[in-house]
Amino acid sequence: MAYDEGHATLMREELYNIIGHNNITEKKMFGGLCFLLNGHMVCGVHKDGGMARIGKSREAEALRIEGTAPLSFTGRPMGGMVDLSEDLLEDDSRRAAVLRLALKNAQSLPPK
Repeated sequence: MAYDEGHATLMREELYNIIGHNNITEKKMFGGLCFLLNGHMVCGVHKDGGMARIGKSREAEALRIEGTAPLSFTGRPMGGMVDLSEDLLEDDSRRAAVLRLALKNAQSLPPK
């Protein structure tokens, strides 16, 4: 299995709790599952945890949350993206904090 469906369910339910079902779509990418708002990636799950697109302006704030790290699929950090540990995904408070930052980023972008 490429990703943990339980973690996908936690992310999905958190997004719905924060913003509702409107305009949230799902797409398989990066060997995992990504959640999008108006066509822009918000977050996703992968084999070892998850990721969130929080934007460069929110990166420092996101990295202060325990369980986050710079996202680096290729060995080179991807600006504006953070990796999420499995422990963070399972913690309601920290997961919500990161997803709120990711949603702020997606909401700041024009719809695709």
